[in-house]
Amino acid sequence: MPKIKLSGITVDFPFQPYECQEAYMSKVIECLQKKVNGILESPTGTGKTLCLLCSTLAWREHFKDAISARKISQRMNGVELFPERPMSSWGNAATDSDIPTYYTDVPKIIYASRTHSQLTQVINELKNTVYRPKICVLGSREQLCINPEVKQQESNHMQIYMCRTKVMTRTCHFYNNVEEKSTEKELVESIMDIEDLVKNGNKHRACPYYLSRSLKQQADIIFMPYNYLLDSKSRRAHNLDLKGTVVILDEAHNVEKLCEESSSFDLTPYDLASAMDALNVVLEEQAKVVQQNEINAEFNMELASSGLNMELEDIAKIKQILLQLESAIDAVELPPNGNGVTKEGSYIFDLFAKAQITFQTKSSLLESLEQILQFLSGHTRIFMNTSGLHKLLDIIQTVFNIDPPEGTTAFVPRQLVSRYYKVHIHLDNGNQKKKQRTDLWNSSSTKKQGKTLSYWCFSPGYSMHELVRQGVRTIILTSGTLSPLSSFTMEMQIPFPVCLENPHVIDKHQLWVGILPKGPDGTELTSNYEKRFSEDYLSSLGKTVGNLVRVVPHGLLVFFPSYPVMDKSLEYWRERDFAKRIEEAKPMFVEPRNKGSFSEVIDAYYDKVASPKSNGAAFLAVCRGKASEGLDFADINGRGVIITGLPFPPCKDPRIILKMQFLDEMRRSGAGAQVMWG
Repeated sequence: MPKIKLSGITVDFPFQPYECQEAYMSKVIECLQKKVNGILESPTGTGKTLCLLCSTLAWREHFKDAISARKISQRMNGVELFPERPMSSWGNAATDSDIPTYYTDVPKIIYASRTHSQLTQVINELKNTVYRPKICVLGSREQLCINPEVKQQESNHMQIYMCRTKVMTRTCHFYNNVEEKSTEKELVESIMDIEDLVKNGNKHRACPYYLSRSLKQQADIIFMPYNYLLDSKSRRAHNLDLKGTVVILDEAHNVEKLCEESSSFDLTPYDLASAMDALNVVLEEQAKVVQQNEINAEFNMELASSGLNMELEDIAKIKQILLQLESAIDAVELPPNGNGVTKEGSYIFDLFAKAQITFQTKSSLLESLEQILQFLSGHTRIFMNTSGLHKLLDIIQTVFNIDPPEGTTAFVPRQLVSRYYKVHIHLDNGNQKKKQRTDLWNSSSTKKQGKTLSYWCFSPGYSMHELVRQGVRTIILTSGTLSPLSSFTMEMQIPFPVCLENPHVIDKHQLWVGILPKGPDGTELTSNYEKRFSEDYLSSLGKTVGNLVRVVPHGLLVFFPSYPVMDKSLEYWRERDFAKRIEEAKPMFVEPRNKGSFSEVIDAYYDKVASPKSNGAAFLAVCRGKASEGLDFADINGRGVIITGLPFPPCKDPRIILKMQFLDEMRRSGAGAQVMWG
């Protein structure tokens, strides 16, 4: 394999790199050597993942060489061991002051992408290199658990708490085998994606979930979906220590939205009703135990235990807190126009304080909620919807994420949330599942139309600052679509001294991009709300696609703005033989809404395209759906892409309006005025 020297570091690359690939790797190494953040854009198809892996792992090996050189130099008292290769050349991945004493202090690499399917592609690329680091891929219990009893639990939350119970009582033999199996060479040194991890877990009868957590301790590079990294709750759950790590966020064009969503919530009347009903069940169960123990004590019998080490008064106190929170939300006066009311982000602390939820009380409240949820998970005979309690737990962790400095008030967190957040209170819009809701609604104290409390974050900068606070060495954001970089960096709210906008490896004549304003019959192809379901539009679109399937060879992708638009288009085309005309040229495969059957459909599409007897195939999918990102439509699988329309957010949605106002405020304050509206 070719060896390329970049900034003093030798990189092993599987082939002679293109100029843009060398430029990309040089920028990665610059970030790592200078301990600074970078935003690197390189178009899809330029080998970005391979460049990232090779340059980062080459730098890491060089870093280890620097430790070796210093250790040998200290022992040799400055005498050169190999005169033709001075020790000063062994490793310049870091300055002398930056070189740690121990190999265990060499920075770990955290490689995060949006989905596990994307991470599987990255791990497959790693297998094509000469580098063989110790790796680990993190996943959820839902993906990794192999205990049949835990797996059959319908709710993900119930799986979590049942798993914890079995681990604490050591009644899961898969978990009990982890310590012994985690040192086996096949598991420690293999490069495994999430499917390999499950396969090997079954083979060795060891829990893949806890195995991955064990392998994480010794791993050189840890792969994970980036919500594990950016969501503070997930970060704590996976016990991630980020101090001194190199954080790589691949497919980073999704980071902005995920940062905002992981720091936001909507608390509906249904959530509160669900939580209170769950508490009522716990109170009833505990009351039965108390009554039984009064009888047992009278006859000197052994006292019974429910398994929940909480007094009735403490459980009732939590219910009282929920009632107070419900009352505080309902007491907020709304304008008569029904648009809801918006307040500064710090108002959330005032509202929660009315229910005695504060920085001082949060720890004991979270501990009590955890105990109650653990109790309910261990009593499967009690059929109980615990979603409300789980949501309340998450919400308290979200609101009180940043502790005020020791000996101070909550002033610092109030400042931060006022900068990044808004509180919006509005009448419940009734989007909850009515079937689930009926019993709860009738049995809870909330019988009128209640109000929804929304706590919305409008800047990814909040989560980015949190990452920096964890003490990371370097953050690298990379994707094929980050431009304009100026506005993207402004939104992130942390410095990015290193930037790159790479050209493509292909020439312009090799790719055609264009807009078809009209169909073959002269009808305007406009997929706006007013026209997308009109017969003229659907007919003209069907004729257009029917023509293009005959022009584009092999695999063709057709994207629609949403599932309803795709369904309506297909229904119209099938009624009027447009579908038949399309399928005469290429058979159609349609993206299913159900995640479970997606792989079956996409594999059938790949097989049809690859068949020597076929003219290819057309895959109909949805923007922002399962096929729009994370899949590699390489070579003949994707020779053409048709986008029939884009999914625009509803301009009257309160959250969209507030986001636009937030950006306007940033412009007025001078932050990013030139870059966004220059």
